[in-house]
Amino acid sequence: MEIYNNENDQVDALKRFFAENGKALAVGVILGVGALVGWRYWTSHQVETARGASLAYENAFSSLNSGKPEAIASAEKFAAETKNTYGAFASLELAQQYVDANQLDKAEKQLQQGLAAASDDNLKSVINMRLARLQLQLKQPDAALKTLDGIKGEGWTAIVADLRGEILLSKGDKQGARTAWEAGVKSDASPALSEMMRMKINNLSI
Repeated sequence: MEIYNNENDQVDALKRFFAENGKALAVGVILGVGALVGWRYWTSHQVETARGASLAYENAFSSLNSGKPEAIASAEKFAAETKNTYGAFASLELAQQYVDANQLDKAEKQLQQGLAAASDDNLKSVINMRLARLQLQLKQPDAALKTLDGIKGEGWTAIVADLRGEILLSKGDKQGARTAWEAGVKSDASPALSEMMRMKINNLSI
């Protein structure tokens, strides 16, 4: 299993997958239906819907970095109305915009919305990780710990352990933080992440 150092790597990998494999998967499905006209029509409709959603996503977010109110409003409308992977990506993008603007409540709302739109488990884990980090910033440690429970997959073990330690430490639970980081070190952590958690454990003794 591919291991990621953070959720940004996961987002990039998911975007690459949809970009690189979306057309090939669609073509494969269409070729397989043969003479089943009804099935071919349905499949073609699905492909066109996905292509339209992709184009709408690109249009909505091509000007988002401009920071113009109308661009943000357009992106918000797309994210609210698109209940699929593209809608989830849109909410992730908007959440980052709001974090950069220190509008953390709006960022949390977007991440909750994106979580509801996502169907892919890896994408849900990405959103949950970002949501837990945000809840920690908002001084909602119990909510952040609950959000972490929604992250699934072995590739997330070390990253979750690292953040769990930070959350527990914010609650004054040094022993809980130590336990979380020690578990992270023993898991599938990358050398860099493992070393960082060891440093945090050492700092608990100072």
